[in-house]
Amino acid sequence: MNELRTVIRHYKVRGAGGEETAESSVCSRMTPSQSNASVINDNNKKCVAFIHLTRHSYTLHKTTQAGNFNWPMIIYIGLAHAAAAIGLVRVFTEPWTQSFKYTLLWAFILWPITGLGITAGVHRLWSHRSYKATFVLRVWLMLANSIANQGSIWHWARDHRVHHKHSETDADPHNATRGFFFAHMGWLFIKKHKAIVEAGKKLNFDDLAVDPVVIFQKNLDPWFALFMCFVFPGLVGMLWGDSFWNGYWVAGALRYILVLHFTWCVNSAAHLFGDHPYDPASWPAENPLVSLVAIGEGWHNWHHKYPFDYAASEFGIDKQFNPTKLFIDTCCLLGLASERKRGTGAWHKLRISREAEIYGGGKVETKGETEGDAASEESKKAM
Repeated sequence: MNELRTVIRHYKVRGAGGEETAESSVCSRMTPSQSNASVINDNNKKCVAFIHLTRHSYTLHKTTQAGNFNWPMIIYIGLAHAAAAIGLVRVFTEPWTQSFKYTLLWAFILWPITGLGITAGVHRLWSHRSYKATFVLRVWLMLANSIANQGSIWHWARDHRVHHKHSETDADPHNATRGFFFAHMGWLFIKKHKAIVEAGKKLNFDDLAVDPVVIFQKNLDPWFALFMCFVFPGLVGMLWGDSFWNGYWVAGALRYILVLHFTWCVNSAAHLFGDHPYDPASWPAENPLVSLVAIGEGWHNWHHKYPFDYAASEFGIDKQFNPTKLFIDTCCLLGLASERKRGTGAWHKLRISREAEIYGGGKVETKGETEGDAASEESKKAM
């Protein structure tokens, strides 16, 4: 515990922006028995989970002193959670008529629909260009993304590209080294670090600028997304005789906040908890629970190793829960998508090299190649 206190003092002195080399020099001397806490220590490069809370506490204190809160976003997210609470109350107090049951089903269906607007749309298509989509599919994904209401495709993709290029640094919008809460949602409550702004200016977004679907949504942001997220579900609920407000509060607000937290878990839980089989030195991890709620986005160690991979996982749906991969594969069969990129070729070579190091040299036979490789267009070229 004395070692743990040393680490805590270290963070209080250096603050949330402490250099990684200084962190590693102290954390490498710690063991699970010494800390008596959950440890993420791939090759002794991760620290005790308790430190995340300490760093967040210090960061919040420093931010308060600096007057750096993003009050419009704090108010908006607070009101959105209040609206979700109203929806939750309605679920338990409203008579479960046939029409209300349909509204509940509608809310449940919107979970994967809006999820695909994020995962297959703004993430794997527009942020990473891991496959190509026809105009019709891009319009559908844009509409689904608007119902998800997590920011325009333009701004989401911009921040996400910065996140991958500068993961777990000051230039990372949701830097996980600053703690679970910051990575989950706290990053939205404060103004962006100047390093994030500067990093964003250096990236190229010409591919987004020439996509009329992206620009259409960007020009109508945020009003179109607010309408699609809250009002549209209420209007649809009226088709089967339910009240507009049931659809607004339940299929709109409650569903919105749940899916929002599912997405946020990718930035927080999938960067702090799980296995690191593909890149032990990085923070992103393989997290099955996050994949369950975020429809396949939790295989995050693979994704950060091969961000250009359309599947964002090594294996297919039969071995790793990944509905988004199945959706893109289906779209390809229907002629709505094409040119899927995969990272399995690069991983196969790296895996042989690593196993040769572990087992003393010589070519090592590997099994379990990714399902569907034959149907996928291989590409080793990253974005």
